[in-house]
Amino acid sequence: MKRILLSMVAAVLAVLTVQAGGLTLSDLTSGVYAARGIYGVRPMNDGERYSQLSRDARQIIARSFKTGEQTDVLFDVATTKGDVRLQSIDGYILSPDEKTILIQTQRKAIYRHSATAVWYIYTVRNRTLERLSDGGPQEVPAFSPDGTMVAFVRDNNLFLVKLLFGNSESQVTKDGEYNRVINGKPDWVNEEEFSFARAFDFNADGTMLAWIRYDESAVPEYSFPLYKGAAPALDAYATYPGSYSYKYPMAGEQNATISVHSYDIKSHVTRQMKLPLAADGYVPRIQFTSDPERLLVLTQNRHQDCLDIYAANPRSTECKLIVRDQVEKYITEEPYKNLQLFPGGFVLASERSGYNHLYLYDLNGSLKRPLTSGNFVVKAFYGYNPQTGDCYFAGNQEGAPYQAVYRADAKGNITRLSQQQGTNTAIFSKTFKYFLNVYSNITTPPVTTLCDARGKVLTTLEDNGSLKSKVEGLKLGKPEFFTFKTSEGVELNGYMVKPADFSASRRYSVVMYQYSGPGSQQVIDSWYAGNMGGCLFEHYLAQEGFICVCVDGRGTGGRGAAFEKQTYQHLGYLEAKDQVETALYLASLSYVDKDRIGIWGWSYGGFMTLMSMTEGRGVFAAGVAVAPVTNYRFYDSVYTERYMRTPKENPSGYGENPISRASKLHGDLLICHGTADDNVHYRNTAELTEAFVQADKPFMQLVYTNRNHFIMGGNTRQHLYGSITRWFKDHLK
Repeated sequence: MKRILLSMVAAVLAVLTVQAGGLTLSDLTSGVYAARGIYGVRPMNDGERYSQLSRDARQIIARSFKTGEQTDVLFDVATTKGDVRLQSIDGYILSPDEKTILIQTQRKAIYRHSATAVWYIYTVRNRTLERLSDGGPQEVPAFSPDGTMVAFVRDNNLFLVKLLFGNSESQVTKDGEYNRVINGKPDWVNEEEFSFARAFDFNADGTMLAWIRYDESAVPEYSFPLYKGAAPALDAYATYPGSYSYKYPMAGEQNATISVHSYDIKSHVTRQMKLPLAADGYVPRIQFTSDPERLLVLTQNRHQDCLDIYAANPRSTECKLIVRDQVEKYITEEPYKNLQLFPGGFVLASERSGYNHLYLYDLNGSLKRPLTSGNFVVKAFYGYNPQTGDCYFAGNQEGAPYQAVYRADAKGNITRLSQQQGTNTAIFSKTFKYFLNVYSNITTPPVTTLCDARGKVLTTLEDNGSLKSKVEGLKLGKPEFFTFKTSEGVELNGYMVKPADFSASRRYSVVMYQYSGPGSQQVIDSWYAGNMGGCLFEHYLAQEGFICVCVDGRGTGGRGAAFEKQTYQHLGYLEAKDQVETALYLASLSYVDKDRIGIWGWSYGGFMTLMSMTEGRGVFAAGVAVAPVTNYRFYDSVYTERYMRTPKENPSGYGENPISRASKLHGDLLICHGTADDNVHYRNTAELTEAFVQADKPFMQLVYTNRNHFIMGGNTRQHLYGSITRWFKDHLK
């Protein structure tokens, strides 16, 4: 009887533990609450099927867009023929005719988008697997339009493999050299800020290659130390530290010199396009059209307020300006990320109306018509059907926190296709007859469905039901969206996470989290709101007795160019005011302890934490800045000058930064940074902490050995989030 009673007590305590303290940092940082998804999805040519990577990464499966049922196995590591044996794969690329597949293995990341990998050629018909090249790992391989050739980059040079000639390999360029010349892939700053990794393309009939060449020999070099460390240990540096050096153009400094070249595959002749590009201009994309003699070259001036599109002839090298899109202040990344070509024309995104919308052009650059219009933002472009005139996109017509999937017909009439309010993304079949929709909201993990052209759900592929049940079993509070007006009359959007046992009669400490960078959004009705999926880190802090709040201030996205571009040439000033105004608003609530409000953020959010804690009104009792920029003079040229112009042009804008405001620091501050951060260099924290020392301002810092901007690996994330939590518990409770 006693044993039964003890068992009952233990069971009750276990339930109470789940309800009152079920979230642990180790579970959060180890992926216990990670959502499941469908990965490696590629629409197939017949318009009825898509391919996907199996969950165990051992197969590539073809499935029906209508039913989701498996129709074929395109690749299986267990049944391949040849001398190669693989255990699993990292990814794949289907050839245009789907008869050949490039298989990716041994992927090793370089920077945010780039990676080396060992690629294999798989012939579907006879299941033969063979190496793409024996010369070493490759980068960014791509098929020719007829699938008979593959081009790739290795050691900063462009190579070509002809599959019909025994996979014969030839070297297209020979001047590539680390930290000097790069062919066919972008340098660090162009990759990071224009969001691409492949800078070459085949023409439509497969007779020519074109690529972007970056001469970075005059770009200043940046170096940071490498230590032995752990997880992984770099044994080469066990006795003496090493270093990593690369070209990193800071604001106002020398950029790489960029040119565009072509290669005649038959005659082996290389030519340089006569592109009227300024010495400090950019080429964010090149792409061949359906006309083999017409290459689109997108260029920008260094101020990034003018986008020019040239039609270049790869043989004559002549370049003709066909489109100029000039907007006030700066052009965002949207034109490059959403550029899509089809036979006879292309679609370009632009903020010329004050909101990001889509515009249809023919190959001569003549504007045919706007595809979308209205006081909302197009967030993603999925495709244009030239037969019907319909276009498919994601946008926030229902309001800034939401994203739905839409169709706009030839007359501009817009129909919402996704069924539920929250955040929706899509992958359409090649005929636009079906689409795969991924839906979530701030309390619902991603639900992946297959839908018909009208948005009717045909079947559910993944509902993350087990994750939803697991989270519901924790008995967490429910995030609440809210709006308020600042003292300047600016209406801001936010969300709040309260403890599950919240009582309006109590007074709570508050932890504010934000990012605040230009065009960013944190206040979204998505499972991926918050610092972790499902706002689970915010819920963890709420479990510890905090109210957690996130507010998107001026400069953030989703509300049009006028709202976003207010911060131009003065990054941090208005954004910090809005975070301070948020704290003042929260302090006016009866259940908030106005003397115990904290703030934290990562990267731009770290910068904003520092700007907010040095704003002057002293509303924050504590803060944590992770990997912060501390002076935009230290950050890269493309990003910084887009919003600030150069230090010479805008000294006052650059002069307003956390270092110059060090003496105004108010509140207990923790700074966290990785020593191998190639994006926001540790130098930012080193210079700031010295300013605090000289201003006699107390602070604490955590330095993470050999960690990059993501500060992860081994136990690192557990330690970082544990430190953030302890900091707020020690200084706000």
